[in-house]
Order: sequence, then structure tokens, then C-alpha cells
Amino acid sequence: MQQDDPIERLIALMARMPGLGRRSARRAVLRMLMRPQETMLPLAEALAAAARAVRPCEVCGNLDARSPCQVCQDPRRDRHLICVVEGVADLWALERANAHPGLYHVLGGVLSPLGGVGPEDLSMRPLLARVEAGGVEEVILALPATVDGTATAHYVTDRLREAGVAVTRLAQGVPVGGALDVLDEGTLAAALRARRPM
Repeated sequence: MQQDDPIERLIALMARMPGLGRRSARRAVLRMLMRPQETMLPLAEALAAAARAVRPCEVCGNLDARSPCQVCQDPRRDRHLICVVEGVADLWALERANAHPGLYHVLGGVLSPLGGVGPEDLSMRPLLARVEAGGVEEVILALPATVDGTATAHYVTDRLREAGVAVTRLAQGVPVGGALDVLDEGTLAAALRARRPM
């Protein structure tokens, strides 16, 4: 097929999506082409509407059709707690788990000297401003358990030290339903260090 072929162009665009390779993209495109009125046109309209309406929240960095976002506007949220995450995907994962009653702050990445991400690339000023405005009692760091995530956690903790808020980090260790013999040594060591009384 030729490059200007609309089917090939659609397959190539779909293959760029996370989790979709060229083969999966081809199957998805074929399925949509079989019923364009029911699948393709509503999808195209939804994509265009989202592209026009969705933007980062001016307070926390979440993506939403309004700013401040629904989470920031929710009066039931505990305004004394801010959970700091690397990206919007992490915020959405915590929301799906329905585990955090407070607010969020999206850093927009983690420090990575090899990746060229420095402190100036993170959304630290807005976080500091939120904490300095008062009312925040605890900042929970929900950052990746990687070298870069740990370095970022130390950096954020240092920056918040003078603000007088408690800074905590997510526990690390054995996942629910996890068998010890399949876990890596780092996870086992973290679980032993984070043990608590029964």
C-alpha cells in the first residue's frame, strides 16, 4: 500500500499509541472500518473535543476539561494532604484505587541527570507556593521506587524542610498476593525494613 493511503496512515498513527504495535493497530483499524458510523466517527469527534477542551489544571497539573480540575474543586477532599506524583498517569492510578482522600501535585517528571531532567524541569515552585499558603500538614511522596525517584524524593524533602510540614513516602515491599520466592532482592529488603507490628 502507498504512504498516502488513508488506511496505512491510520494504522501508522494508531501504532504510536502505548500498548499498540503495528499488528494490534491494524486489527483495531480494520474493526473500526467495518462500522465507521458506530466507531470511527464518534471516536474522531471525541478526540477533537478532548483536544480542544482538556488542559492542565492550574493548581495541581492534572488533566481535565476545567481548571481547577474536578479533584481540586471537590469540597470533600482533605486539603491538609497533598500527594506528589511524577505524572498524571500516577494520579489517575491513585484515583482508581480510591486510596487518597486529599489533593495532588503533579511534578511532571523525576530528576534524571542521564535523561537531562533537572530541578528546573519539575513543577516545584507551584508546590512550594501551595505549602507556603498554609493549611497543608502533610506532603505524601508517591514517586517511583527507582534511583531517579528516590533522588527526586530527597530533593523535594529538602525543599520542603523549612515549610514545617510532615513529608512521608509510600511504603515499599511485598505486594498484595505476592509470593516471596518471585520478588527481587530490593523489594524483599524494603519490605523487611518497613515491617510493622501485627
